[in-house]
Amino acid sequence: MTGPAPRPRFGAVPIGPDRTRFGLWAPTLSQASVEIEGLAPVPMQVLEDGWFEAEAACGPGARYRFRVGPDLLVPDPASRAQAGDVDGPSLVVDPESYAWRTEGWKGRPWEETVVCEVHAGLMGGFAGVAERLPALAELGVTAIELMPIADFAGARNWGYDGVLPYAPDAAYGSPDDLKALVDRAHELGLMIFLDVVYNHFGPAGNYLHAYAPQMFDESRHTPWGGAIDFARPEVRRFFTENALMWVMDYRFDGLRLDAVHAISRQDWLPEMAEAVHKAAGPDRHVHLMLENEANTASLLGGPPKFDAQWNDDFHNVLHVLLTGESRAYYRDFADDPAARLARCLGEGFIYQGEPSPNHDGAPRGEPSAHLGPTNFISFLQNHDQIGNRAMGERLTVLADPAALRAATALLILCPQIPLIFMGDEVGATTPFLFFTDFDGDLADAVREGRRKEFAKFSEFSDPARRAQIPDPNAVATFEASRVHDNAESDAWRAQYRELLWLRREHLVGGLKGARALGAGVIGDKAVRARWRLGDGRTLMLALNLGSADVQLDPPDEPPLYLIGLDAGVAATTLSPASFVAWLSEAEHG
Repeated sequence: MTGPAPRPRFGAVPIGPDRTRFGLWAPTLSQASVEIEGLAPVPMQVLEDGWFEAEAACGPGARYRFRVGPDLLVPDPASRAQAGDVDGPSLVVDPESYAWRTEGWKGRPWEETVVCEVHAGLMGGFAGVAERLPALAELGVTAIELMPIADFAGARNWGYDGVLPYAPDAAYGSPDDLKALVDRAHELGLMIFLDVVYNHFGPAGNYLHAYAPQMFDESRHTPWGGAIDFARPEVRRFFTENALMWVMDYRFDGLRLDAVHAISRQDWLPEMAEAVHKAAGPDRHVHLMLENEANTASLLGGPPKFDAQWNDDFHNVLHVLLTGESRAYYRDFADDPAARLARCLGEGFIYQGEPSPNHDGAPRGEPSAHLGPTNFISFLQNHDQIGNRAMGERLTVLADPAALRAATALLILCPQIPLIFMGDEVGATTPFLFFTDFDGDLADAVREGRRKEFAKFSEFSDPARRAQIPDPNAVATFEASRVHDNAESDAWRAQYRELLWLRREHLVGGLKGARALGAGVIGDKAVRARWRLGDGRTLMLALNLGSADVQLDPPDEPPLYLIGLDAGVAATTLSPASFVAWLSEAEHG
């Protein structure tokens, strides 16, 4: 499983029995040392370009910190594990110590991907996620994606406030616990992906400004803090080595890069992707995915580029169709949403360079019609789209149930790669709320800042109503976000199981090389789309989320799947809140 990855330069790397090499980039310092519990301080050798290095007589399990000032000891910014929280000592970790059970695992082709996004903390840590995997595999999911696990301050967090990108958060388990989760996924034939954050550091526990302020570009800012300076080779290497660690040491099958539109140098993205694929080698299926508000189609297309992008456009337009909401970013999709959905099904992105009202009229996106449908990851919900609502409501409490079931069928049987969020498969009605575990002034700022954010919405204009927005730092907010079954859960499981079986048995074999044949509006809130699959068959889907029947000219074949209408009328009439799919041997006009 080892490939030609470069020697890690950052962090603590065991180099022999009871011998470890320590590397630190601290360009503002003239001296630094490693302080290992039980040993005398070890001065670090000053190297070129701000690098410090030392070797010490210690092995895995040793606790250490870097002395970067007379009164300042800091954790290793490339710590592989922490002895406690982000302010505590770092631990030397042996990346080769875990005994893998699935040595022969090579991954799965991208076309087979059906993703379930999960939060490890809400499932009981890495061991708790492992316990849930058999049920997801039995349902037909082929990949799970962990929300970010990089070490953050406190015990509860979405993960996007990480400050030690190399260290799995101790609240979820040890590095070996994480490897056991990956191993279990592979035993069940599941891929496992990791969401990684390379665009900012969290607000608590980040000491980089004290000794490596060059990590940041003070002339640029992101919504989450100072921009990371990817113009510097050391910064690029820090994050490339991180990506390599997850893929090579932990054997993740892929990475989802968060909000890459906030990464200052976009040329680092293909550089990193090339390094990962080179290290993994030609025999492994390793998949790289983007979240990118900019809809940069030129980054997509598979290795050596990125396999796919999370397609927010798909979610946004369907959310408008299902709920009628048109505020904030939904206003970009409120004008003729059926036509916008048709463009999404036929061409991938809805915004391909057009002005975006939500972006003050600035153009957004690049042309994407030349890409295949599997270059887009579609979803009806994810952590952002639920949790960034004030009360964390899911579509199960916002939309008509019949319409949501029809939209779910479109999601699963569309040739784009489907993603579901934990709880979708059981029709969860419990919220997914924004939660953190900060204290003091930061806790107050996060709580009040979130409530202030929603003051512009009419239903929260009353301060008393805003005060009901859950406190992100309260344990109760975290606990309320756990998924629970309800009276409809078995019916939802049955629908997902049937749809995923149909996708696997009838569509997956033809997804490689699939291309859209066209999509269009057939009624108010109703669309039809067709694809020529890679094996020559034609897939046709039709969805009606309107309030009136829609007439349809169907293929001669009986439907592959229908919901919301009777088989006897499916040939010519699409009822409200209905969906139908056909699979033909020949193209249907």
